[in-house]
Amino acid sequence: MKGKYTFGRDTYLYNNLEGVKVSKYHVMAPPQQQRDLVGKEYKMEPKPIFDNPNYIGSGKLKNKVAIITGGDSGLGRAAAIAFAKEGADLVIPYFDEHEDAQETKKWIEKYGKKCLLISGDLSDPNFSKTIVEKTLKHFGKIDILVNNAGVQYQADSLEEIEEEQFDWTMKVNVYGMFYLTKACLPHLKEGSSIINLSSITTFKGEPQLIDYVTTKGAIVGFTRSLARNLALKKIRVNAIAPGFFWTPLQPNCWVKEKIPTLGAEAAMARGAMPYELAPTYVFLASDDSSYVTGQVIHNNGGEIMG
Repeated sequence: MKGKYTFGRDTYLYNNLEGVKVSKYHVMAPPQQQRDLVGKEYKMEPKPIFDNPNYIGSGKLKNKVAIITGGDSGLGRAAAIAFAKEGADLVIPYFDEHEDAQETKKWIEKYGKKCLLISGDLSDPNFSKTIVEKTLKHFGKIDILVNNAGVQYQADSLEEIEEEQFDWTMKVNVYGMFYLTKACLPHLKEGSSIINLSSITTFKGEPQLIDYVTTKGAIVGFTRSLARNLALKKIRVNAIAPGFFWTPLQPNCWVKEKIPTLGAEAAMARGAMPYELAPTYVFLASDDSSYVTGQVIHNNGGEIMG
């Protein structure tokens, strides 16, 4: 994929996705904003780059079945496509982003794998039971669970966070993870992997995302405790804490004026595209990480170190 994008004052040159040649401080995207309950990838400009044509699968997930919540778009979509390249069939639970979900399914099938889409609300415990039932009926097993779905909304102070928003954020980000993990556990076997999505905001304390940061901190604790609980069953549990990636979460959260500044605080002075995180999901899902559990992997361009 070769091309050139110009946003604001900077030009991005993508040369076979080997890198981005830009000035030291550059803009990932121009000002834009969505105001949906969850963000939509098809509305974004530029579109996130979720597939790296230079990434060649080697069968690391051959014959595996993976559930990736929120795999319809953003980081989940990039992970799903990389999993398909590595030989896995996919189950994608998502909220109501039907157009995005169909696009993800198309890409998974392009790489020769099956994809089951299931629309519903993760804050409802019955939806998790439905996901597991449909997965077992369709594929007969579950090998990998990626608790990737999440919501975030900007608020300048604690007083601005309505109880309804706090409740929804907690239920999607934490309760949904709890419900689905609990429903999947009886069907996971030795060698299975659970991957939870935390955030850089947990470690830097983003002042305008208090409720979101609370949930992402809870995910770290959940990951560490569950990892110890399941270690002797040889089921691994890890988390990923991404920095700024260009996904629907961003324009659906921030005021449009903030969008061009996202990623500037990283040591690399840039944000990232979803395809850059996909290999981390593969690593944690595969036997390459057979001695890794209870860990939080930081992919943030050097914004948080140590």
